Amino acid sequence: MDNFDLEDPLASSEEQQSHTLSALFSSESDHMPSRNYFHCLRTSEFHVSFRQEAISLILQVQYSCNLDPYTQYLAINYMDRFISWQEIPQGSPWVVRLLVMACISLAAKMKEIHFSLSDFQREEGFIFDAPAIQRMELLVLDALNWRMRSITPFSFITFFVSLFQLKDPPLSQALKDRATHIIFQARVEINLLEFKPSIIAASALLLACHKLFPLQFPSFETSILCCEYVKKEMVLKCFNALQEMVNNEASESMVDVVSSSSTRIPVSVLDCHCNKSESESTNSTTAATVTPENREIKRRKLNGFFAEKVIK
Repeated sequence: MDNFDLEDPLASSEEQQSHTLSALFSSESDHMPSRNYFHCLRTSEFHVSFRQEAISLILQVQYSCNLDPYTQYLAINYMDRFISWQEIPQGSPWVVRLLVMACISLAAKMKEIHFSLSDFQREEGFIFDAPAIQRMELLVLDALNWRMRSITPFSFITFFVSLFQLKDPPLSQALKDRATHIIFQARVEINLLEFKPSIIAASALLLACHKLFPLQFPSFETSILCCEYVKKEMVLKCFNALQEMVNNEASESMVDVVSSSSTRIPVSVLDCHCNKSESESTNSTTAATVTPENREIKRRKLNGFFAEKVIK
């Protein structure tokens, strides 16, 4: 398997012959959570808590095992897509840990990164053996239709930067770096799950431009909004959401606090980033059902399924 590059997800895949810009934009929805996932997270306290704990555990693995942030981002993408298509059992706290182990393992394999899950599990007191993790990986692969070369906002950065026609490479790189930083910040934000990866990329670049090159912002904004592949209203909506995120306490402080921790990343760190939609979620004890749309995928109740297929 070739090392998967999030900036070039279609390379070396079966879609290589049709590796065009239009193919990238037309395929991005296949690598997003289900359409009902965003609504579910706004109405189900269980799903909010489950996602928050999963992200916290993924960050723990990243910093304990010194994984690169792109592997972590890929694992979160797998996790979001999986729980959006599957009914997650309540009252089984081990499920989130096993799912995290599987998503991290799959992301590391895609990135061709070796790390020891057993070492991390001993440190955290996990009890899953290799066969259990492998069976969980198969469940994830099946739920995601084996689409593991995820199309993410990073896949569109180079294209949108090219629209700005910057002649100074250091300026282009500074813009990319700032946008990348914003995208990493946004990974825990529920409000941003409704936007396509390309919209997040375009909006992050505009926000980066607003910060770095305020005088050139109007012309950059025009270049993005006139692009045939994006919807103006969605870019502006996403831009406002990202700007609110950055203006709140989820800006530089989040990355600084997380980076300074060499061991566990407490849930409280994520609490300060979760937007109002998380804190205002209802206290419903029964999780809302995420209904797949425009996709024929048989959903399985994981209570009995895990007992038979995973924990043997």
